[in-house]
Amino acid sequence: MMPSFTSGLLRDWPRSYPFALVIALLALVPVGVLIGLATDEAQLFDAHNLKVLTNTLLLMVFTVIGSVVIGVPLALITAYVQLPWRRLWLVILAAPLAIPSYIGAFTLYAAFGRGGELENLLGLPLPAVDGLAGATLVMTLYSYPFVMLTTRASLLSLDASLVNAARTLGMTLAASLWRVVLPRVATGIAAGALLVALYTLSDFGTPAIMRLDTFTRVIFVEYNAFGLSQAAMLSLQLLVIVGLVLFLESRVRGSHEKPGRHLLLWPGLGQRLLVAVAVAPVILLAIVLPLLVFGIWLVREGTGGFQFSYAWNSAHASFLAAIFAVILAIPVAHAAIAGRFGKLLERVTYFGFGVPGIVMGTALVYLGLQLPFLYQTLGLLVLAYVLRFLPLAVGSVRSTAEGLDPSLVKAARVLGAGPREAFQRITLPLTLRGMVAGAALVFLEAMRELPATLMLGPTGFETLATYLWRVYEAGYFGRAAIPGLLLVLMSALGLALMLSGERRAEFDVTENHHS
Repeated sequence: MMPSFTSGLLRDWPRSYPFALVIALLALVPVGVLIGLATDEAQLFDAHNLKVLTNTLLLMVFTVIGSVVIGVPLALITAYVQLPWRRLWLVILAAPLAIPSYIGAFTLYAAFGRGGELENLLGLPLPAVDGLAGATLVMTLYSYPFVMLTTRASLLSLDASLVNAARTLGMTLAASLWRVVLPRVATGIAAGALLVALYTLSDFGTPAIMRLDTFTRVIFVEYNAFGLSQAAMLSLQLLVIVGLVLFLESRVRGSHEKPGRHLLLWPGLGQRLLVAVAVAPVILLAIVLPLLVFGIWLVREGTGGFQFSYAWNSAHASFLAAIFAVILAIPVAHAAIAGRFGKLLERVTYFGFGVPGIVMGTALVYLGLQLPFLYQTLGLLVLAYVLRFLPLAVGSVRSTAEGLDPSLVKAARVLGAGPREAFQRITLPLTLRGMVAGAALVFLEAMRELPATLMLGPTGFETLATYLWRVYEAGYFGRAAIPGLLLVLMSALGLALMLSGERRAEFDVTENHHS
């Protein structure tokens, strides 16, 4: 009886489950490697660790506070205030997401301080941007859009009637926004703040350039000093913090309200000027200054030292990662739709996105040392990209597949098509849009990835991100112009994808309001 019961149970399982299970176990391999590596003569904690932990937590907390202080008012402005060229305002204010934070750190570090580019240009001595204050400034400038976009999405789903009622009862506009609107979008603010916290914890380039000892910088130093064991122990400690943040993120639950009419605020000329003056410093520091510095370097240095093979290497590795990520995402996405166990497997694959690139690099370097045929190969680098960014492809494919009409597949089965033929002729073509979007996001994130590429790239394999890092280390700042501008351009394409999705969502909300 037992064998027939087991075989019957396996037949009842969706076909995607075994594939999704293997992929989920693959996603956990880096953590298993780190645990095995960290037991080998690594110090669990010492006085220096306490300083590193303090710096990491302070940078995270200050960046979250700064992002909320900037992001929430900007969300209110872009959602409710009727400014000329509203869509352009949204694009400009979200644009810092199109600039990797290490590029912002590089250009701000080079622009300020004695002998900096701004002093050379303006003749004014300016304070240096470095340390905890400098890292906080940079991380805030390039992560506040997370808070702005999540809060804005929540604001657009609110009904304005409660605000109008509060105004009728004598409450000022500012008080009604503070006491009526913001409490109703607290979950959107919290979701954005937690994304900022994860982004800050995983960032390597900014603390390294700002000379701030955080976990990511110290892990890289240990790795370069051949202290793989200690790097693994530090990586596990960082993963504990990341795990706590991910746990908090899982506890955030959005509140669903019945959509109603949008709140519309019509500012006067003076108020419009006030808004422009308030947002100008953010735009100048986050967008204009990096592009200005790159422009100065481009004019001064030209394309000296840069080879377009670096751009080809970036595109080649990222393209391979995008293809493999989508192939692996298909069974995981369909398993997530099929049942509860499939959703659990999907959540396991999401763990890779929470693992900082420096941690993934440490684990896979050791794996490569144990498997010499993998060490310092393009395949190992592509594996790191796939494990890190697989959730982007899974989410995109799943959201498209969930929107399919199941009656189409049932009709194909009734007409005699087998499960494989129905999948190939019905499901696959209809989910192609999600697959392309997912592949594009993986491609663009892999292009920007710095620490994993530094640690895992084959000997002599230079990408845009690693070449940028090398010229920073060598002090040849002027040679960063071309790779920096190319990375910004590629990242801008990713932002355009994101905002086009946000625009469709906003259109749907508006349509529902009118219906």
